[in-house]
Amino acid sequence: MAADRESGALFPVRYNDKYYADALASGEFTKLAYYSDICVGAIACRIEKKEGGGVCVYIMTLGVLAPYRGLGIGSKLLNHVIDLSMKQNVSEIYLHVQTNNEDAINFYKKFGFEITATIQNYYTNITPPDCYVVTKLISQPQAKK
Repeated sequence: MAADRESGALFPVRYNDKYYADALASGEFTKLAYYSDICVGAIACRIEKKEGGGVCVYIMTLGVLAPYRGLGIGSKLLNHVIDLSMKQNVSEIYLHVQTNNEDAINFYKKFGFEITATIQNYYTNITPPDCYVVTKLISQPQAKK
């Protein structure tokens, strides 16, 4: 599967079949980014139902190959998901970020995400094992009267 090959180049972990099934089921919330016909980045999301109704988007992965970072590719991928969320009545977007990943934390903060929780020992095979839950609440456009 092409997505399997691409995620292996972007992320230092292997994902199970459910990851790919969730990513494919999310439709437009999962995108690959190409630069001169080379796949250089990806965002993969999962749509989740919230308790009490409503829908949120969980960003499973967002990554850009190192030589292509700083070109706005990650920003375009994230903006795509934010814009789509606003159009599709999504109430929030969230993800997990390793606590020592300052670059990722600062990247998401630029887009209005906030650290909303810390989970101890979230990761089993990487150090540090702790993560932050990083969340962006989505304000829906008001209906015209």
